[in-house]
Amino acid sequence: MRLAAIDIGSNAARLLITEVVQDADGKDRFNKLNLVRVPLRLGFDVFETQTISPEKEEHIIKTIKAYRALIDVYGVTEYIACATSAMRDAKNAAPIIEHIKKDTGIEIKVISGDEEASFIYENHIAENLDKDHSYLYIDVGGGSTELTFFSDGQLVFKQSFNIGTIRLLKNQVEEKKWDEMKDFIRSKVKGFKEITCIGSGGNINKVFSMSKKKDGKPLPAELLKDYYKELSSFSVADRMRIYNLREDRADVIVPALSIYVNVMRWADAKEIYVPKIGLADGLIHILYEKIKGEKLKRSRPAAKS
Repeated sequence: MRLAAIDIGSNAARLLITEVVQDADGKDRFNKLNLVRVPLRLGFDVFETQTISPEKEEHIIKTIKAYRALIDVYGVTEYIACATSAMRDAKNAAPIIEHIKKDTGIEIKVISGDEEASFIYENHIAENLDKDHSYLYIDVGGGSTELTFFSDGQLVFKQSFNIGTIRLLKNQVEEKKWDEMKDFIRSKVKGFKEITCIGSGGNINKVFSMSKKKDGKPLPAELLKDYYKELSSFSVADRMRIYNLREDRADVIVPALSIYVNVMRWADAKEIYVPKIGLADGLIHILYEKIKGEKLKRSRPAAKS
């Protein structure tokens, strides 16, 4: 079975195409067939003007048309499409979503920050880690940061904060927003087992690649601090040249690191795992569980009247 997920974020749009197969022991395996990222950068419009410009609207529609073609070419069975912080804030999101549906047939759902945090958790990465720690998921996007925390296999909290990389670049995060996040984290994680973090988002994935760490090994919090200091000392142009970064990564990687470093400090976490998962992966899991549930319903015999 081939499934697809479209994630329209504040910095980029992603299409993930995944094939779900069952092992001989009946366990589901999610094999990524393709991941396409387009730097739409909607947040640069929305966080200043609260609207998406006609130029950006045209860019979105072209992107979704291309995604539609790939979905068809790959023989995808079902798909899901969601939009996050920028679309949440855009006053003209509804007519744009209607335009996209009319032109491509793809229906996009704007999800809340809480839903975003929940969907990322659907990857269930922490289930494969030891039970001696509590786990804090940190997903940093262009418009918001989603935190999901659990201990002893139980969800403790999920929370979204309007602190994101593009908002920070635009100087649109007031000090009180940082204080709210700090007070929330410190109060909510108090008294739990030692915390290990799980990071998602393009920026933490890039930092992990730069670190040359082996897959499955965590990054120490101190290393993130070092990268923050190092990268902060260069201009965007120098970061592009020295670290071979695209411009749409070079400008947001420093504010992203500032978020990860602060969240880990406030949670008193020493390490962060980077399993290279994100919202699109979570959406695939949500979609698959929905399909399985519907199949199960259909397979049950109808109740006798």
